[in-house]
Amino acid sequence: MKQRGRWAAHPETLTQHSTHQVIRAMTLESLDMSSRVIYRRCLPGGPWRRLLPGVILLHNNDPTPDQLVHAALLYAGESAIVTGEEACLRYGLRLPDAEGPRHIHLLVPHRQKLNSSEFVTIERTRHLPAPWLRAGVPLAPLVRATTDVVRRTRDSETVSRILIEAIQRGRCSPQALAEELDRGTKRGTAIPRRLLAEWSDIRSVAEAEAQKLAKSLPNPPTHQNAALYDRSGHYAGRPDFWWDDVGLAWEIDSMEFHFRSNDYARTLHRNTRYAALGIAVVQTLPSRLRTEPNAVLNELGDAYRAAEVRPRPPVSLRPAG
Repeated sequence: MKQRGRWAAHPETLTQHSTHQVIRAMTLESLDMSSRVIYRRCLPGGPWRRLLPGVILLHNNDPTPDQLVHAALLYAGESAIVTGEEACLRYGLRLPDAEGPRHIHLLVPHRQKLNSSEFVTIERTRHLPAPWLRAGVPLAPLVRATTDVVRRTRDSETVSRILIEAIQRGRCSPQALAEELDRGTKRGTAIPRRLLAEWSDIRSVAEAEAQKLAKSLPNPPTHQNAALYDRSGHYAGRPDFWWDDVGLAWEIDSMEFHFRSNDYARTLHRNTRYAALGIAVVQTLPSRLRTEPNAVLNELGDAYRAAEVRPRPPVSLRPAG
């Protein structure tokens, strides 16, 4: 039987006209393939798969994340932008429950009439941001992508973890996230608004995680952000967490948060003051609060027991009168 169409005479043409082996059905038809042939090749047991209305995968294996994303973009058109969880993952964030089935959230211009389908959620917006292009994929800015995730999340603990990841790893400020929430719909924003209102700056985000972790200790810190003074009434420091009974400080202000050299210099001066006064200090990377919580708890427990058997440093919570 004589094969018909350019695609049959030159099979490589299909690859040339596809993206990651994903192609529009109308593109296949432009290569002289009939809709009947396309349909037949996508039937169970056939060589291809239909991913979305009018979008074909040129093999019948499970699609990769890249193939799902490009299928979604082909379905939604040239103006579409990837946002939400998929965009956050492509920016390098580590999201809770990100190992499940891939779901693609797209932003499209409000004037575009298009329905969600299969694994694709279509959101029409009057505030379509300028995309950031990564590996050929147009992404919403990270601040927008993060808020698009949290306003669809109902669990406050999960919302907290997502916001903390965006702030710590993505370098989004709490203020920028709050402003982005103000620009969009108010639906689903109560939880992230409350959390962001509690986090006035980037340090307080890590402290919120540390405070939650410290509750697991047999001897939790006695004070948080309390000013310390030496015997002469001179300011000694303001540790993030303080055990006044044994004179132990815990600081969560590592190089992860030092954007300027003078921040780092202040930390060095503070640690020198602590050392001169005999204050034991435990320093913890903010990321370890999530990745190694048990190790952090063990370090704090060891430091507390060591502080118990040495003389308490000559500092107080009030300056000498």
